[in-house]
Amino acid sequence: MNVFNPAQFRAQFPALQDAGVYLDSAATALKPEAVVEATRQFYSLSAGNVHRSQFAEAQRLTARYEAAREKVAQLLNAPDDKTIVWTRGTTESINMVAQCYARPRLQPGDEIIVSVAEHHANLVPWLMVAQQTGAKVVKLPA
Repeated sequence: MNVFNPAQFRAQFPALQDAGVYLDSAATALKPEAVVEATRQFYSLSAGNVHRSQFAEAQRLTARYEAAREKVAQLLNAPDDKTIVWTRGTTESINMVAQCYARPRLQPGDEIIVSVAEHHANLVPWLMVAQQTGAKVVKLPA
């Protein structure tokens, strides 16, 4: 059994080397060195878009993209890898949930419960969907 080692974990994040803590991942998540390096390699060595071309490099990228989806589905114990949706970040994800899932289901008078301590990126989508549907945003105390 692996025991969590905070020092080893922090060492994976270049941005944490001089910082005490970072608590704004809802806005911009820190990237571990492996992600930084994979991104650098992609932009340096790859040319193509997933699911958009038939040439060999694009097909290779599509296969890697779908393999990553399968790994994440396994990690999360998802019922199907097609239930994994890639977004650019938490803000986009919350907006998608608010607009695509909640908006069609909310009715005037329904309550959306948030905390007074919500990050702006989590509060604004719910305020917008409440305005669009007639639902009410209820803020719980911290």
